[in-house]
Amino acid sequence: MHLWSQPHRCACQILHATSFRRGSEPLLRVPVFQHHPVDRGQLLLLRRVYSGHLISVYQHLAVRDPEAKRHPSKHGPAPHQRHSASSLGRGGMCDLLGPGSWRLSRPSSGRSAAALRRRPAGRGVSGQREHANSLDGVLVLVGAVLTTTLVEGESVPVLKTPLPASDRTYSSEGERRHTLFCGTQLIQAKGGGREGRGAIAVVTSTGFFTAKGSLVSSIMYPQPTNFRFYQDAVKFLLILGLVAFIGTIYSFVILYRDNATWKALIIRTLDVVTIAVPAALPATITTGTIYAQSRLKRNGIFCISPSRINISGKVSVFCFDKTGTLTEDGLDVWGVMEGGAAGFSELVQEPRLLPPGPMLWGLACCHTVTLMKGQPLGDPLELKMVESTGWSQEEPDGDGSAADAEFGGHRVLAVMRPPPPPSSQGTGASEAMAIVQRFPFSSALQRMSVVAVERHGRSAFAFIKGSPEMVASLCQTETVPSQFAAKLSSFSRDGLRVLALAYKPLDASTDFKTTERGEAETDMRFLGFLMMKNLVKPQSADVISTLRRAQLRCIMVTGDNILTAVNVAKSCSMVASDEQVIFVDAKPQTAQSAPTLTFNLEDDHGAVEIVTLGLYQSGANYHLAISGKSFAALCDHFPEYLPKVLLRTTVFARMTPDQKTQLVKELQNLNYRVGMCGDGANDCGALRAADVGVSLSEAEASVASPFTSKSADISCVPLVIREGRCSLITSFSLFRYMAMYSLIQFCSVLVLYTLHTNMSDLEFLFLDICLMSVLAIVMGRGGPSMQLHSSRPPASLLALPFLGSLFLHTCMVIAFQVAAVFVTTAQEWYVPLNHTRLGDKNLPNMENASVFYLSGFQYIILAVVVTKGHPHKKPLYHNIIFLCILLILLAVMSWLVVLPGAFVCEMLKLFNFQYMDFKMLLLALAALNFFLCFAVEAVIDLGVLNHLRCNANHPSKKKYKRLNSLLCNSPSWPPLNQPLLPTNHTVVSIS
Repeated sequence: MHLWSQPHRCACQILHATSFRRGSEPLLRVPVFQHHPVDRGQLLLLRRVYSGHLISVYQHLAVRDPEAKRHPSKHGPAPHQRHSASSLGRGGMCDLLGPGSWRLSRPSSGRSAAALRRRPAGRGVSGQREHANSLDGVLVLVGAVLTTTLVEGESVPVLKTPLPASDRTYSSEGERRHTLFCGTQLIQAKGGGREGRGAIAVVTSTGFFTAKGSLVSSIMYPQPTNFRFYQDAVKFLLILGLVAFIGTIYSFVILYRDNATWKALIIRTLDVVTIAVPAALPATITTGTIYAQSRLKRNGIFCISPSRINISGKVSVFCFDKTGTLTEDGLDVWGVMEGGAAGFSELVQEPRLLPPGPMLWGLACCHTVTLMKGQPLGDPLELKMVESTGWSQEEPDGDGSAADAEFGGHRVLAVMRPPPPPSSQGTGASEAMAIVQRFPFSSALQRMSVVAVERHGRSAFAFIKGSPEMVASLCQTETVPSQFAAKLSSFSRDGLRVLALAYKPLDASTDFKTTERGEAETDMRFLGFLMMKNLVKPQSADVISTLRRAQLRCIMVTGDNILTAVNVAKSCSMVASDEQVIFVDAKPQTAQSAPTLTFNLEDDHGAVEIVTLGLYQSGANYHLAISGKSFAALCDHFPEYLPKVLLRTTVFARMTPDQKTQLVKELQNLNYRVGMCGDGANDCGALRAADVGVSLSEAEASVASPFTSKSADISCVPLVIREGRCSLITSFSLFRYMAMYSLIQFCSVLVLYTLHTNMSDLEFLFLDICLMSVLAIVMGRGGPSMQLHSSRPPASLLALPFLGSLFLHTCMVIAFQVAAVFVTTAQEWYVPLNHTRLGDKNLPNMENASVFYLSGFQYIILAVVVTKGHPHKKPLYHNIIFLCILLILLAVMSWLVVLPGAFVCEMLKLFNFQYMDFKMLLLALAALNFFLCFAVEAVIDLGVLNHLRCNANHPSKKKYKRLNSLLCNSPSWPPLNQPLLPTNHTVVSIS
């Protein structure tokens, strides 16, 4: 049976189709799609054509491995590799979710078609390794698949349902609850094949075009980091290259004047380049990051992008998800309040005590909980909700015909049975109800719904559960109580998680398999509120207080109600008790009105009242709070106010996953370094977009986040920032040390070239290996400070303090090396050099020895001077290994000056001074060098060089700092209770 005789007009491409047979029973020809968007009409055609048949879907890529044709057996995958991406890339295999769990095998040599192999039949597919999904596909026939969707960021199993009918183009991002993603474990598959077994899906993408492939690609090729430290490092290397060029010209002139051979002239000239631009610089400055990464790992924080460690030291704002991040994962049912046209009833703390009726039925049926080996699995919130009703869940046995017959012939997905009624209760007990259609929860829609029928199909109902605002907008106006807003505000201010439920009767004779979501979720009747208590984690308040004391701005980004979010913000010290909250209300343009922007002040009684201008500016700080709808309207209609609102907003509520990502990018546009901490699928996009993403989830999607913490609370955030600051300071110290190392050796070589001599090879080796390399390796071992300081470390290598420090230290290096030469030549016993010999042929000599001794001490001196810790790093004495090596190397250099021995002098080609007074003079010169360098560095740390700037009062280059200065000088902003219009709108008044 052929599906299409010619290419079907759609947004996807058919790569090929193949017919299969099982015994004498023909199987259908199967289309396979590339990674292009798939048109829903085509998928729905599949549903109609393939209904009631077993479908086998597999994938062959358009481009094959040519070796596979010549050597099929060579490239055939091993049994344990049947589902790998590599095997799919060569025309590989996938498990089939049909009766008895069919498996598509790779074509063997000499056969033109693949073979279907059958496993023993069973009710569903188990969650073993061989059932890992290795491609992306969309469910097209009636069925359900229970998957562990770690690749989506969920840590609990998720129920996947068939794609509903619609005219929209299919998108895997918009239809996540209908899409099987690569890398998920298929726990159960039922309802789509014969006898209710299996499920049927169409392949939409493979390889790197799948969700997991995209995830792996983002790890292998992360987005470039726009960090000034790394940009300035390249620029500084160009400066060193310029220094090397000048030194090369000087060396060429000196050596040419001394009649050096062309070979010696070229080699020594090029030596100057390798000295001035140290080849070990990139490797050396990463040692601090490696040490920080190791310390983070010991604390249960894993980092897959070490370059982000330094960036975390410059974070200026940190965004936090609410549920599961600031608050506990678990929810407890706090109570139920029924509502209708007459108003709200009394609060019922135990839902199982509700009288039989739509509210109880909705709580028992409106969920996506499923059973795995008799145990309920699903969203923790829904598990708590169902548990509170006392109802039990059953799933159809076998092909489900018995359950279908019990409930009027409708195809039953699950049966909810009430608990046995008390002996004192009469005929008012509830009867079992069957769920016959599910529309899973969508973050964008903020709701989920089901269709349920009573026994024998006597009546049918559609139930909806979701955010109160969304549910109320779908209800008949007369059924929503007039106290809706007041009650919702009251519960939300108490920090409760509030959900609303609604229902409507349906025609029981309808075929609910074809019911569309839009049809089921209109003209609903309001039922009431379900309140759940979500406690703030005990660590949250302390961590937020720590960050705020360190002048780090904290923001909450949540999908929950704005009043609930404000309550949690106050509970975790994100908003202090003496600080005001101003709500931002932006309304989009409608046919009747222009878009408006209003700022309303929250009063003490939980309502918004009109206040006079300037009330909140009387010395009290304020925070803005905005909802997702207002944020969207603000971005669309009021872009000129967006930066000001972003600068002062602390609570972003009812935000969709895409809006969270957009928020991170908008903050980055203000030159913020943005951190994001969250868990779950809703935060994955923001975690990837942020400069520093910290995931509290072990889900695969969170791997794209630079940092993943084992701890389930935000206590890891200060640690990441402290390690980032320590790593950045260490990178600065190592960069300065490596720059000074090259400049010290550069000066030494040019001084000796001028004197017609040079250092010996072993002298170079001793200075490079025994001194510089050892010190550079252990210099970064110092740990971070235990306190978060209010200032952030610098990130620019081209700032005046950094360049000024290098210039002054270089001047002192040259001065003391030249002084050592002059002190040597001034001695009575000095013997001048033989100018007829050049380079190491003049060794040993007095000038070489004095420059070598002093430069050796300078390596040690600069290692101490540039290793600064306060206030972001522990003091030097905490780095015991570095301190011990400093003392050892200091002792070795002192020994080489005082008592080197004949063997050492001969090996290093070092002149042995015989006069102890002169040796002490060299040691005193080195000590003076140390004290002067230390004093100069201390003066620079006091900010003396900053006063030399010509533009000392110049505005900051960061947009958010300039905007903050502007708002601090604008006491009338924001204008309270005054509707603002976009600048491109004109108001016309008609009297």
